[in-house]
Amino acid sequence: MGIIIKKASEEDLIYSEQLAKEYQISAQMRGTGIATRKPEYIGKKMTNGNAIIALDGKELAGFCYIEIFSSEQYVSNSGLIVIPKFRGLGLSKQIKKAAFNHARDKYPAAKIFGITTSSIVMKINSDLGYKPVPLSELTTDDEFWNSCMSCANFDILTRHNRRMCLCTGMLAASKNEMEHDLSELIINKNT
Repeated sequence: MGIIIKKASEEDLIYSEQLAKEYQISAQMRGTGIATRKPEYIGKKMTNGNAIIALDGKELAGFCYIEIFSSEQYVSNSGLIVIPKFRGLGLSKQIKKAAFNHARDKYPAAKIFGITTSSIVMKINSDLGYKPVPLSELTTDDEFWNSCMSCANFDILTRHNRRMCLCTGMLAASKNEMEHDLSELIINKNT
């Protein structure tokens, strides 16, 4: 049938429990850098139109969701996961790109950011236009930083007042900033 990547909806709530378990397994296997998620939280992302899901027929293949911070000044693509059976197919990049584009379209004024310890995610983010930045350039919203509490590295983050962690902060311009930069380039080229 082939893998379909789409915006998750209420009909995808049946995958919430499985996703919560997959996050927990992945965190245990890696031992670092992955916050766990509750099925209710995952379900909320699906029902409010802030998630991307990959399905092979009715089988879950992967997932990623959008979080909104600082009065929509920042959004993040979080929780990127690919079920082990589907790894090595380039699915992470496709899911992340879909989530990135969806976030840009839904929140055009918001800068898109993320934190990660994964070199694979760093490469995907770089390809999408993210740049590595100090954590101090990301949102100051407590809701974002409190979501790190279930990560094994949370003590490092708090010990350094959210300025340092094992994660790398990455930031991409908003859709509006990109369009503005492009219009300036066109104006400058024509003058």
